[in-house]
Amino acid sequence: MINVVVGSGTLVTFPTLLLFGYPPIVANISNNIGLVGGGLSGSWGYRREIRANRGLLLRLLPLSVLGGLGGALLLLVLPPEAFQAIVPILIIAGLAMVALAPRVQRAAAAKAGETAPDTRPSRRRSLLLLAGIAILGVYGGYFGAAQGILIVGLMSMVTIESLQRINAIKNVLTTAVNAVAAITFMLFAWDSIDWAVVLIIAVGATLGGLLGARVGRRLSPLALRATILVIGTAALIRLVFFG
Repeated sequence: MINVVVGSGTLVTFPTLLLFGYPPIVANISNNIGLVGGGLSGSWGYRREIRANRGLLLRLLPLSVLGGLGGALLLLVLPPEAFQAIVPILIIAGLAMVALAPRVQRAAAAKAGETAPDTRPSRRRSLLLLAGIAILGVYGGYFGAAQGILIVGLMSMVTIESLQRINAIKNVLTTAVNAVAAITFMLFAWDSIDWAVVLIIAVGATLGGLLGARVGRRLSPLALRATILVIGTAALIRLVFFG
């Protein structure tokens, strides 16, 4: 449910697996594969918002897929500490973007009303969005904790889409990243997969995805933003002090 509504469920499941004694790589890979089902069910629950933004989604989806593939391959050749060291910084950045997004959007709307349309900022924002989605795809394929928060934060800052539509796009992009990473792991790291863990997480994530879509779609923008900030902050505290 947290993954669908906000996008930081890995910061609950991953530390829990470590607590039960699973090696970090096994926990990370098994968790990634198990969460695919939750992403699919959550995306189905947001299908109405997804249809409304099909064009934008089709532009971003290939970048997430390629990024997820690159991140999964990095996980297989680099030490886990390489990305995990910057996870707290990325989460703080994502929360800051979510919190500041309404002010930035209001300022942009006011400027647009006072001046003639200018295509250059739009191009810059588009390039920032494309580059950011690709980078976050790499991050998601490698570790993925709070990838959803970062996508919501980025899109809140550089697009004029509603938070509900952004949340729907986020669910599809993170699912694509998890899916391509899962395929990569099954091809090249089969011995690092614990299928009992995958099954348990898949069942819980799929059911939670269905419930999360129902809850998330009924939240007002303010409530959804507040939920993101509260859960994101709790995940950050958990990672920094109890990870």
